[in-house]
Amino acid sequence: MDLRPLRLAPGVDLRRALEAARDDWGAAAFVVSGIGSLTRARLRLAGASEVREIPGPIEILTISGSLSADGAHLHLSVADAHGEVFGGHLVDGNEIRTTAELLIAVLQDWQLTRVFDAATGYPELVIRPTD
Repeated sequence: MDLRPLRLAPGVDLRRALEAARDDWGAAAFVVSGIGSLTRARLRLAGASEVREIPGPIEILTISGSLSADGAHLHLSVADAHGEVFGGHLVDGNEIRTTAELLIAVLQDWQLTRVFDAATGYPELVIRPTD
């Protein structure tokens, strides 16, 4: 396992930047932790198909999830300027306001993919050692 710190600058899309970093590293990875701020939050809440937008400024409280060749599965919790907390699936359109500071665990010896699971109805994580 290789731990890599990552800082994202203002204006960067959080999800897209994490997917691009995974592509650059060429390996499976997990987002271990992260803090920072967003201009607004865009989350898909549990069981919902639509995206909820929370006006900013927004503080990132936590972020975690997996980064595979098949895409990202990321959860984000945030707080608005009144301290109200929201959480859900991170989607595109979460623009960094001042910074995002993240720690990524890159797994050079592992392959992460997603395969449809009839039991859940979703593509679920499949973990395999690399050859």
